Formats: sequence, C-alpha cells, structure tokens
Amino acid sequence: MQITAEQAERVLKASILKAKELGVSVCIAILDSGGHLKAFHRMDGAWLGVIDVALMKAKTSALFEMETQTVDNYSKAGGDAHGLELTNGHLVTFAGGIPFKNVDGHTIGSIGVSGGTSAQDYAVAQSGQSALKG
Repeated sequence: MQITAEQAERVLKASILKAKELGVSVCIAILDSGGHLKAFHRMDGAWLGVIDVALMKAKTSALFEMETQTVDNYSKAGGDAHGLELTNGHLVTFAGGIPFKNVDGHTIGSIGVSGGTSAQDYAVAQSGQSALKG
C-alpha cells in the first residue's frame, strides 16, 4: 500500500498550518515508499535552495525507513555507516524527514520539510505525520 492523494493533501494542509503557526516559510515534499513524488508545496517566501533539501529529506526517510536525524547517527564519523549520506545521489541527515508507516509497520511514504531551523522543520513534519494518523 502507498500513501494516497487524499492522505497526501491532508498531510500538506496540516504541515502548512504548523509552518504558519511557527512563522516560517518552508517547502514540503510528500513521497511514496519508493521515493517518488506524490505532493509538493512551496510556501510563499521559501528559499529556492530548500526545494531540493525537502525532497532529499523525504527521499532519505523513504529509502531508509527512519527519520533523517536517526540516519545521521549511522552516517557521521565513527558511525556504523560513515559516509552513508554520500550514497543514493546524496542524502540529507538532519531533522525534517519522517517516514510514514501503516498499521502493520510498512512504510507507505514520507515527508521532507525544509526552510526553517531543524527544530522547526521537524515540528512541521511531525504535524503532517499526525494528520496522516487522524
């Protein structure tokens, strides 16, 4: 099973509301479990450079089925997979990417958010994840 268009829209709406609440302009990418684009939104005022970052955060989460900051634990110097971020066309390993899992624990998609601080990006992504569950 993959994330549906209806679910992706619900995730986008919740994420946009959270970004507005935080006063930050971000890009939000929603991908299916294979890392293919399902939905995307660039808020007015979001930097052009964060388009790719949002997409890569979502891709990193989809491919490794974990939050981006968790991937960082493996890829940093001294980690079990030092340099992992240089694979798969480069990955992004700081907060803002979260995989979406169904009730059976299978990944159905992911979200990537970029444009604010790592904490803001993560909060926006978490809002999207919460909307998916609702």
